[in-house]
Amino acid sequence: MAGELMIKQAEWIRGEALSDDACPKYRRSFGINKKIKKAELYVTAQGVYSAVLNGARIGNYVLAPGWTVYEKRHQYQIYDITNMLTEENCIEVTVANGWYRFKGPGLSDKMMRRKGLALIAVIHIAYKDGSEEYIKTDQGWEACASELVYSDLYNGLIYDAAKEPVFSSASICKASKDNLIPQEGEIICEHERIKPVSVIKTPEGETVIDFGQNITGYVEFRVNANKGDRVRLSHAEILSPDGNFYTENYRSANARIEYICRNGEQTFKPEHNFFGFRYIRIDEFPGTVRADNFTAIVVHSDIKRTGYLSCGVSMLNKLFENIIWGQKGNFLDVPTDCPQRDERLGWTGDARAFIKAASYNFDVEKFFKKWFADLRAEQHNDGLVPHVIPDAIGCADASAAWGDAAVICPWQIYLTYGNKTVLYKQLESMKRWIEYITSAIRDKYLWTGGSHFGDWLGMDAPYGSYKGSSRDDFIASAFYAYSTSLVIKAGMALGEDVSYYEKLYKNIISAFRTSFTECRTQTEYALSICFGLAEDKHTAGDALAQMVADNGNRLTTGFVGTAYLLNALSLGGHTKTAYDLLLQTEHPSWLFSVKMGATTIWEHWDGIREDGTIWSPDMNSFNHYAFGSVADWVYETAAGIHPAEPGFKKIIIAPEPDKRLGHLEARLETRYGTIRSYWIYQPDGVIRYEVSVPKKARIIIGSREMFCDKGDYIFYST
Repeated sequence: MAGELMIKQAEWIRGEALSDDACPKYRRSFGINKKIKKAELYVTAQGVYSAVLNGARIGNYVLAPGWTVYEKRHQYQIYDITNMLTEENCIEVTVANGWYRFKGPGLSDKMMRRKGLALIAVIHIAYKDGSEEYIKTDQGWEACASELVYSDLYNGLIYDAAKEPVFSSASICKASKDNLIPQEGEIICEHERIKPVSVIKTPEGETVIDFGQNITGYVEFRVNANKGDRVRLSHAEILSPDGNFYTENYRSANARIEYICRNGEQTFKPEHNFFGFRYIRIDEFPGTVRADNFTAIVVHSDIKRTGYLSCGVSMLNKLFENIIWGQKGNFLDVPTDCPQRDERLGWTGDARAFIKAASYNFDVEKFFKKWFADLRAEQHNDGLVPHVIPDAIGCADASAAWGDAAVICPWQIYLTYGNKTVLYKQLESMKRWIEYITSAIRDKYLWTGGSHFGDWLGMDAPYGSYKGSSRDDFIASAFYAYSTSLVIKAGMALGEDVSYYEKLYKNIISAFRTSFTECRTQTEYALSICFGLAEDKHTAGDALAQMVADNGNRLTTGFVGTAYLLNALSLGGHTKTAYDLLLQTEHPSWLFSVKMGATTIWEHWDGIREDGTIWSPDMNSFNHYAFGSVADWVYETAAGIHPAEPGFKKIIIAPEPDKRLGHLEARLETRYGTIRSYWIYQPDGVIRYEVSVPKKARIIIGSREMFCDKGDYIFYST
């Protein structure tokens, strides 16, 4: 029986006697007196759940069933429990709020109105004698308020290990089963386990544990206590300038754990919640605080690492490492902006900026295909794409460079992996986004007016504004043109008639060049060059390079321009200037945060200033991956790895080295095998190139061009 039919045999159940704030535990006991061939659990919940059978946890999926547009797409999971069953069995499932119901500033009423935390499950047992048994959620199950007394995505949890749950009969509740779908995305699970690097006593007398790395996940701790003793922990990303525990940038998110102990030695980890942190403060702990009692557990979607970068500059290597940590910390079922404060949402603009680097660093095809399905589900009838997916804020308007994720992200996933399925599923959504813009514009063929984020957090922002000085109308119209061009490419890849979009694109280009006769900012130049809007990319590149030089080889770009800046310089003939920016260590620059001790990518270029003061508590995440988009330039330009055809079916290797790096190595696992590009400056000044390709490739070294079959090659500069 198909999974959908299997789980739909069961009923949604709820503990009707429980308060709306309770985190319920459901259980069912059952016996078995036959030999089992196979047994499976089909299960999901309104909330996040963990299931235990005979005292052992089922599966390694934490925060199941993940985050989707629950009303339309609610994932269920299937677990093989064959070897876990005995003659007498008891299954228990604890459900917490998770993404299903959480409260915070700016969140929609829908998020807060959801009641319950219901469960639906079926245990299917196939016996060796050919018979079958189904144990379904119904009135035969019991429910109680679990030991998890309180759980909130932003504020943490209270867990009472000394509590003795009192069960009563569960009740069948009315909830749709039509929205149930099998698991689509990557599961979320535990990864690295990190021990503390130090225990700190702050100037204010706080006991703080430093794990040395900003992560997403939770802390596991071990304690020997008496019943009723408490462990209370708080989380933070940084210390204040004077060395004290700092949580102001978490805004209203308290991010705390309170654990009420039972007697004896015990271990706990808050697997129904997650936190973004490097430090924890020990607010209360029975006995002596020892580093060995604490372990930080990294949690993220189970994506496979596919891209690797290393070079001869240690600060750049640290940047590459920080980019990886930033991606892991924010790829938690949806591509979030940050994992720590009262936000943690699937911002489309962040995903759009980082999508290429993301798809090179890790295999994210499955991850994004699931998110694209939620984007389709949340897209309005008129084509509007909300700012965040799932739409937890109830978005009523759209912004250029954010909504354009509906076009840019699917196209990039196709380019990286070569699977046309994503285009088949997304093309109508991509078209509808263009239709929305076309119907919303004030001036024909230009997206003028509207409410946009602009070049968010650009360093050329006027005083008191978070938006850079690039013109909203320029950015919006540029993305209108670019997204239309990608719809044309996607339609052509699928063999569709795109003549309407080709005509539209020509008109947008003409209107753009007539209306925007000059570029005023680095971001405007970057978009003009990368999107093919500049009539002469080299003239525009010269002007952009001069603008960068006039600013002391410093960037001014924000969330829009940064993703395109170095690419624009290289396309305009100024790769050296791109390297100047990459290697810049003064603010604002990628390496400034490295110099200031960052272990992930910052949201703001000067989240911590040169003098150690903190920029702002309001918009200051220290784990925000968007500016890590620079990695795609390193893969594609510095190392020279290009997909000549989608999925790297055909390959171009055309590195552009710079002596200041000494050497650079890039490795990229593609659907056809691993590509390696390595160059090193030898003592005699000659550059040695090493290239490995899994299939025939076009290799360009300086002015030389060669076509090479699968294999390993060595070249030298002349």
